[in-house]
Amino acid sequence: MTAPALARTSDDLIKAEGPVLAHNYHPLPVVVARAEGTWVEDVEGRRYLDMLAGYSALNFGHRHPALVEAAHRQLDRLTLTSRAFHNDQLAGFAGRLAALTGLDMVLPMNTGAEAVESGIKVARKWAYDVKGVPADRATIVVAAENFHGRTTTIVSFSTDETARSGFGPFAPGFRIVPYDDLAALEEAVDETTAAVLIEPIQGEAGVIIPNDGYLTAVRELTRRKGCLFIADEIQSGLGRTGRTLAVEHEDVVPDMLLLGKALGGGIVPVSAVVARREVLGVLHPGEHGSTFGGNPLAAAVGTAVIELLETGEFQQRAAELGVVLRDGLGELVGRGVLGFRARGLWAGVDIDPAIGTGREVSERLMREGVLVKDTHGSTIRLAPPLTVTAEELRSALAALERVLGS
Repeated sequence: MTAPALARTSDDLIKAEGPVLAHNYHPLPVVVARAEGTWVEDVEGRRYLDMLAGYSALNFGHRHPALVEAAHRQLDRLTLTSRAFHNDQLAGFAGRLAALTGLDMVLPMNTGAEAVESGIKVARKWAYDVKGVPADRATIVVAAENFHGRTTTIVSFSTDETARSGFGPFAPGFRIVPYDDLAALEEAVDETTAAVLIEPIQGEAGVIIPNDGYLTAVRELTRRKGCLFIADEIQSGLGRTGRTLAVEHEDVVPDMLLLGKALGGGIVPVSAVVARREVLGVLHPGEHGSTFGGNPLAAAVGTAVIELLETGEFQQRAAELGVVLRDGLGELVGRGVLGFRARGLWAGVDIDPAIGTGREVSERLMREGVLVKDTHGSTIRLAPPLTVTAEELRSALAALERVLGS
């Protein structure tokens, strides 16, 4: 008779990863085993309030009942066809996503980086076929301190040396300008420019919010100069900032949207390029594809996500609870917090370096039962599920106050 397997502790499991798992992440020392709503539980049964939500992939919380039910229902019918065949879920998903965003056509993909890569390809094809840029001369203008993914093409236009060092040679065709600098953007765009690709709010950089009017000015400039405006809303979109899309804070409609993370409901990876018909219409069969892109399971879950957003409930929650978050953080300024930037349920918080690095503060919060993640230096990011309650938010802020005063 086989002896029962011994229960493994968090320490056991973390040590077991070392020799067999590539060391491309430095996670907090917590091993999550179960989750529900805004809470996760480790293998020992300790509970933590999740204030990161998978970098916005869990906007609707862990295991939202409507999303889990949609996944179960589809799992019992059909999971994958590849795009060699049609499936009965894809048209509905694409149509509702286009309607939700105010655009025309959808190119379904899987991961956020895959959506960015696809958007770059489409923009270049549009530049050659529609704008008339000479072959292999198209350029794309991006912002410094951006984060669009970690593929070799994307790190070619990153300014983060950790992401770049050791991974060259880098892809040409990108021009980097300072974020929120319209004069620099104006100078960089010329007759070879296919697109301007920016995050409406820079997430990895520390939730950097541009000045009012910046997105409107980018929209006007790209229209005037005859190039595309691509908004990467992979982190900022789908309710996070109190609107369906962050660009809606300035009533801007870009030519192309890049979506991901929350589009899969925290269940399956789902991403998409959503664009005007004359932009995505440049693609023809065989020019781009993805085996899993638009698969029935992803389309079913993605449709359920869209149904949640169509109610407006989650956008409203993010807007209203964002006031609680901002007010609470405001009370900590000068008491260990040097400053913060927040929009909806998303904040970058600059901790006094004398108190600790962002990593150290995150570890202290973990011991208080609150999970966040650091970014650069002494900055931490807060991005709770949009299902969080005001009481839970205040509890997390109280934990931060204790950590800052300890």
